[in-house]
Amino acid sequence: MNKGFLEELLRRRMPQIVGLYLAAGWGLLEFTDWATGRFGLSAFWEDSVVVSWALLLPVVAGLAWRWGAPGSSPLPRPFLRPPDRSVAVLPFLNMSGDPENDYLGDGLSEEVINALVKVPDLRVVSRTSAFTYKGTAKKIRTIGRELNVGSVLEGSIQRFGNRIRVTTQLVSVEDGYHLWSERFDKEMEDLFDIEDQIAEQVARALRVILKNEEWKSPHRAHPSDIRAYEYCLRGQQFLIHPRLKSLGFARQMFDKALDVDPRYAPAWAGAAESAALIHMNYPLRDQELEDADRLSQRAVELGPTLADAHSARGFALFLLHRVEESEAAFQRSLELDPLLFQAHYFHARACYQQGRLEEAADKFQKASEIREDYQAAFLAAQSSEALGRTEEAEARRIRALAVAEKHMELNPDDPRAATMRAVSLCRLGRPDEGLHWAEKALEIDPNDPGVRYNVACLYSLEGKVEEAIQCLEAAVKAGFQNKDWFRHDPDLDPLRTHPRFQSLISEL
Repeated sequence: MNKGFLEELLRRRMPQIVGLYLAAGWGLLEFTDWATGRFGLSAFWEDSVVVSWALLLPVVAGLAWRWGAPGSSPLPRPFLRPPDRSVAVLPFLNMSGDPENDYLGDGLSEEVINALVKVPDLRVVSRTSAFTYKGTAKKIRTIGRELNVGSVLEGSIQRFGNRIRVTTQLVSVEDGYHLWSERFDKEMEDLFDIEDQIAEQVARALRVILKNEEWKSPHRAHPSDIRAYEYCLRGQQFLIHPRLKSLGFARQMFDKALDVDPRYAPAWAGAAESAALIHMNYPLRDQELEDADRLSQRAVELGPTLADAHSARGFALFLLHRVEESEAAFQRSLELDPLLFQAHYFHARACYQQGRLEEAADKFQKASEIREDYQAAFLAAQSSEALGRTEEAEARRIRALAVAEKHMELNPDDPRAATMRAVSLCRLGRPDEGLHWAEKALEIDPNDPGVRYNVACLYSLEGKVEEAIQCLEAAVKAGFQNKDWFRHDPDLDPLRTHPRFQSLISEL
């Protein structure tokens, strides 16, 4: 059996659920056999129980597959003992009374997750899974059981001008007792130290051995003005949503950080990544690519030991078709931080575009393991499909769909996630649901040229030629001008002989 498919079966807890059904059925058969002899019932009753038990088995298996994945089931699941050293970090509550400060709580949680991920022998729940519980009224022990972890870290952050109060506690899922708790009353400038202290104390409370503090980033940059870091936190929140408006807002935040501290390398790297993503996903003009080149070069100059700077540089060089330089930049980034999501993900995209599908599949999969990202999971499946690995592609497609669904629980207005959800459903033999989500993506953002283009590709593959042409025409009208994509994208092959498609290309 394919390893990926087997992992998916285990992730969805099918063996446990089906096993419970079989055990219960066996007990019912034993009781029926006893009752038949004790009360003189006819064999008809015993046969009926056996037939009903057998007929319901595939139904139970189907429900187990659909509802067995973490976070997707309305039914109670059998308890699985979590790993001893496992933790979920929930979003820190904003107690400031100003929704504008939500980014602080989310950013603090993400930084703690990023630090804990690097701790050897510690299993950390992904941001996507943990953040689905943002604002929930569920009890900590319930959340811990649903995420199958031994402990949960929760906390709050409150801002008073330039001072902050961070309260946090690590709770045991087994008995509900506190393993560790602390309150920090400090200046905003001390936020970096707070993040490190929380991660360190969590690791020590879980009895994880910290070897020479290798889990800490030795090259973490500190700004001269804490406001630059705050703007970067805001920018990172926008980067999570790869739509044109969000990427534009991200770029604005990083630019504001540079206004405050022109020598803050992470801000240069973030601005470069924003510009590069805009150029890659929405190739409307060349200015973004020129900006990505300039900004990433400056990021490396100011932060030669900053992994994010080299990753952004590698991404920009890849878009500039400077392959050897791009490879060197990605390699340097991974030397500095082997668990940097962006380095794996952007390097995978470069490999995929160059036809290095084996490397692309491995790197997309690695990226999706580091961060539960729907795009990385989707492209890992697509790479496997391009390699002809049918079973692996199906298992990865199922996972990509689950990640996209989870992402949209928190971000229901993400049209790109909706399009990838649509494609995954169609590939898994559920075209009606897939087309529904394609239409939903258009409803979410009817003016986004990238969304129009992606939905057109789906319509093309599903044989809806007229709808595909209409979406392409709307994409071009909204500003989509990448002639190479029109010429070489295999998803558009069914449209190439259509007069309106040929007319579109000639007009670009």
